[in-house]
Parts: sequence; structure tokens; C-alpha cells
Amino acid sequence: MSSQDILKNASTLASYNVLLQVMFRVLTFLLNAFTLRFVSKELIGVVNVRLTLLYSTLVFLSREAFRRACLSGDSGTNRSWRQIINLLWLTVPLGVLWAILLGCVWLWLLEVPDVQTIPYYGPAVVMFALSGVQELLAEPLWVLAQAHMFVRLKVVAESLAMVAKCSVTVVLVVFAREWGLYIFSAAHLVYTGLLVLSYAVYFLCFLGSEEAAKTRFPLHGAADLLPHRADGEPLVDWPVARLTWSFFKQSFLKQILTEGERYVMTFLNVLSFGDQGVYDIVNNLGSMVARFIFLPIEESFYIFFAKVLERGRDVRNQKQEEVAVAAEVLECLLKLVLVIGLIITVFGYAYSHLALDIYGGTLLSSGAGPSLLRCYSCYVLLLAVNGVTECFVFAAMSQEEVDKYNLVMLALSVSFLVLSYLLTWWAGGVGFILANCLNMGLRILHSCLYIHRYFELSRWKPLRGLLPSPLVVVSLCVAAAVTAVSEALLCCDRGWLLRVVHVGVGGVCLLLVIAAVLFTETQLIQFVKTQLLPRYRKKHA
Repeated sequence: MSSQDILKNASTLASYNVLLQVMFRVLTFLLNAFTLRFVSKELIGVVNVRLTLLYSTLVFLSREAFRRACLSGDSGTNRSWRQIINLLWLTVPLGVLWAILLGCVWLWLLEVPDVQTIPYYGPAVVMFALSGVQELLAEPLWVLAQAHMFVRLKVVAESLAMVAKCSVTVVLVVFAREWGLYIFSAAHLVYTGLLVLSYAVYFLCFLGSEEAAKTRFPLHGAADLLPHRADGEPLVDWPVARLTWSFFKQSFLKQILTEGERYVMTFLNVLSFGDQGVYDIVNNLGSMVARFIFLPIEESFYIFFAKVLERGRDVRNQKQEEVAVAAEVLECLLKLVLVIGLIITVFGYAYSHLALDIYGGTLLSSGAGPSLLRCYSCYVLLLAVNGVTECFVFAAMSQEEVDKYNLVMLALSVSFLVLSYLLTWWAGGVGFILANCLNMGLRILHSCLYIHRYFELSRWKPLRGLLPSPLVVVSLCVAAAVTAVSEALLCCDRGWLLRVVHVGVGGVCLLLVIAAVLFTETQLIQFVKTQLLPRYRKKHA
């Protein structure tokens, strides 16, 4: 498969993933708004912080390293998928081990919530851990689907699972509110169970079909999906297994950096369960656009870079036409996420208070809520840039470089935890976001230095994508000033009519910024049209 074909597939995958993330976040957004009217913020804090942290830690530590290693390099028929699948099935016993260890920590070492306020905590811990192990049953199928660009499968499977989860939650919240944590635990089990079922049904129907034969799919029957050893072959692909081990050592550190504030809240008790609930809701609101756009782009284009570039080789020893494509894509991606991040930062500052007031009323808009969301809008900019730079760096690094980077991640993890603890005592929930910003800035600096060294002896300079045009910068500065004045004069306790005017002012400013981008960033616009908009591509194919 040529680099252009891989790019098209990665772009299609990114587009579908964006659609999927939009649907997920909209459903979660509406679900949180609904449950806020029925359950306490303390219950939301336990579910969204402590129990979700248990599930995400278990799943991430069990599968992330396998995903990154098994999706690197060639995914075609030349690869021994039997050995890869054998390796991927190790995620299940690893998940069981983590479920036991983490379950004991969550049950016996952490503070147990008050039984009267938050009932059924113990069974909820067991059910969330079980849901994580259950999801790992689909891991070999997920990697197969990603490697062979089955873009619609992920959308359909996760959409069905998410709709089922939301439906169960709404019904139980309305009709069985006394069930407490059982409501959210049961809904999560339904989500992961339906996810596994969807992948299993799809592959059972696909294997042996005419479509599979036409595409020369490397597996032929359901038995090929199960772990078994072929005569004369090693049990697993040992180079991939060693790379998995390198990523596995790194996954501990990356998980701390990704969920650091939840670990600090969970293990150090710096915020009450109610404050944790408010922080998590604001965090979800602030990260909506980041998860809509930035995370799908990072996941999809990691696959692109990993397939186009040969891991561990410098730029002179790569195929030059593929390096040229990779450099151009990296520059456009950096410009894209930078522009979107700057827009979120500018308009997030002036519209945080209004957004929280509409979403959750005075429960969220009073107190530290608006300050949290304003700080988070700045953090989104750093989050956007880091996602793209790191997806390139992790795809290009050799195994030795990955091992060395583990030391960098260790230093970043320790500094982040210390900063989170100190800044939270000083500034409350805002301290978590400030610590994240400082840490993310250091990660971006490291990645940019690596990219600079990687392309230093070539004619390509993809880091130019971090320099927006002067007209875009000026338009953003004007928009920031105008919307800040508009908020001071028109929002947020002066009636709905003035609120509407405030929104209108922001809409006009946003149109001016978009016009500046369209007028000056022609290469970026062309990239978005040809690579990130499936309708446009299909129409002109």
C-alpha cells in the first residue's frame, strides 16, 4: 500500500473518529446535564473520578502498549497475524491481574464514601473492574480492524454501545434512583458487553466471505481469531513483543500524566467528592472539542506515520517520497490543531461563565467553575499541539529511543504529581489545570526538539506549522479584546436578551477569524478539503 493510500485511509479513519467522538461527547454532555437534576454532585464525583479512574487505569495498562507495538510497521499479508493475535490475547490475563490488584486498592486502601450518601460502593468497584476485563476480550479484533482500516466498524460498534449505556442510565436514574452506584455500574457493563459483541459478530460474518477473499484478508475462519501455535513458528512475534515491553514500561508514566489529577484527587484527598464532581463536569466540558477533533486525529495519524516511516531510521535512510508526504502532513496537522486551539482559548475565556450557567445553573456557574473552564480553554491549546507532536515522535522513535524516553516520562510524572499537589493546596481545582499546562509545555518542548533533530539534515521544516499567519494572529487578538468587553458589559446576570447579544458578538468575531484563516492559510485549507473531508474526497475520486 502506497503512502498516499495509507494517508487517505488514515484521513478517512480520522474523519469517522471525529464523528464518533462528537456523538459520544454530545450524548455524555446531555446525560450529565440530565443526571445533575436527579443525583448529587458527590455521587457524580465518585462515578466520574474514582470508578472511571479504576476502569481507565485497568484498560490502559493492559492494552495501550500492545496497541502501539502491534500497529507499527506493515499490516498487510506479509505479517504473521497468528503470532500478533497470540500476543494480543495476553491483554486478557494481564487485565485480570490488574483488576485484582487495583480492586484491592480501591476497596481497602482508599477512603470509602459514606454509605448513606453514596450506597453500594464495594459492588460498584467489582463491576467496573469486570467491565474493563470484559472490554479486553475484543482487543485482538480491535487491532485487526484498525490495522486494516475497517473505519465503519468502530463507529457502529461504539455508537450502539454508547446509546445503550445512556439509555440504561436514564431509565435507572428515573425509575430506580435508590440503586445508587449500581445504576452507573450496570450501564458500564452493558457498554463494554455490547462493544465486544459487535466486534465478534462482525468478524464472524466477515471471515470467509467474498469481501475477505477479495481483499486478501490474512485470516480465514473464526479459529484464527483464537490463540494457537502453528508448527515451525514461534508462539509470538518476538520483535513486536520486545517493543510492547518498551511501550509497557512507558504506559505507567503516560497514564499518570494523562489521569494525574484524578490520581491526586483519589489518593491524596485534596478535594471533597462534591468538588471532584464539579471539577470533572467542568473538565468534560472543557475537553469536548479536544476529544471531538484532536484525539481522533492523533490516533489515526499515528497509524499513518507508523506505516509510512521506518521506525528507528533517520531521515536520510527513509524513502524520500514518503518522508516528503509525512513532513507535509505533519506541518498541516500542526497548523490545523494550533489554529483550532487558539480559537478555543480566545472564545473560551469570554464564554465560560455563560456556558456553565446554561448547562448546570448556579451549581456550576458560581464558585470556581468559570475560572476552571477558562484555564482549561488555555490548556486545550497545549493539549492539541502535544497530541500531534507526540504521535509523530512515538511513530518515528527506535526501541532504544523509546526506552530512553521512559526516563523523561518518569521525570515529568514525578514533577507533575508534585506540582499538582502543591498547586491544588494553593489554588484548588485550578491548580490541577496549571500543573497540566506546565507539564504539557515540557512534553511539547521535548517533542519539538526531536522533530527538529529528525528533519535537521533535510529540506523539510514541518515545525513551521506552529507559526500562524500575522493576519490570523491579529484577528484573534481583536476577537479576544472585543469578547472580553462584551462579557463585562452584557453577561451574565443582566437578562437573556443581553446574553443573546453577547453570543451574537462572539459569532461575528468568530466569522472574522475564520475569514482570516481562509484568506491566508491556503495550504491548510487544501489539506482539510482533500484529506479530512470524506465527502469531498469521494466526490472527486
